[in-house]
Amino acid sequence: MDRARGTYSVQSVLKAFDLLEALAAEGAHVTVPLLAQKLDLSRNKVFRLLATLEDSGFIERDGDGVYRLGLHAFEMAQHILKSASLIRLAHPVMEALARKHDEAVYITVMNNDEVLFLDMVDSFQQIKAMDMVGQRFPFFTNAAGKAIKAMSSPDIIRHMGRRRVGKAGAPDLKQLEKELHEIRKNGVAIDFGGVGDGICAVAVAIRDYAGKVVGALTMLAPSFRMLHERLEQEIVPSMREGAEVISMKFGYARMPAS
Repeated sequence: MDRARGTYSVQSVLKAFDLLEALAAEGAHVTVPLLAQKLDLSRNKVFRLLATLEDSGFIERDGDGVYRLGLHAFEMAQHILKSASLIRLAHPVMEALARKHDEAVYITVMNNDEVLFLDMVDSFQQIKAMDMVGQRFPFFTNAAGKAIKAMSSPDIIRHMGRRRVGKAGAPDLKQLEKELHEIRKNGVAIDFGGVGDGICAVAVAIRDYAGKVVGALTMLAPSFRMLHERLEQEIVPSMREGAEVISMKFGYARMPAS
């Protein structure tokens, strides 16, 4: 029974994707009869799928019963395109940094209040951190999340105070505020153990043409190789430069100091 229900659910999701694809292909003047014919479904089935997608904001219907893609579908497409563009523009810089320092370099992005490790160029070291691609962490636990939030959300502590009062696992907001202030001042976030024991992370925010933070260039390495002198003289300058190069590819131009 559970297997049958699961198969039905998967089929419904696939039909919903087919419907969205048909809406995108047909453009304007898409009606229930047209979709039913195109997808070889009953009109009742099409209507139920449309109602579900309309409730979720993926499609819209005008007064004449004509359907089109909704705002949420376009927003999702923008997120996908932005992530793809970020990987494409950042990867050559990541390659250069990984080869120069022989440490793993990532692109990380924010998804709600979690940081997602999106893409990686690995090192050739025998001892290294595990592959983090696809992993998510609460932003306040690691350098990547703190770098993104520090440079993009000046009021994050006030908002967190309202949302996280009394919640288990909530950070020390005073300590977090102090850390974010230092990151804004220095332009780089460094942590030890944030994404795992014995791992050091270094992260610098990446901006687009409008100055909006779109992610962070992040390096992960075993803590024993990330000594203070190496961090200050080699890693941090390279990471700052790399993040600036990627930001410039997005059209960002830093304002001259007044």
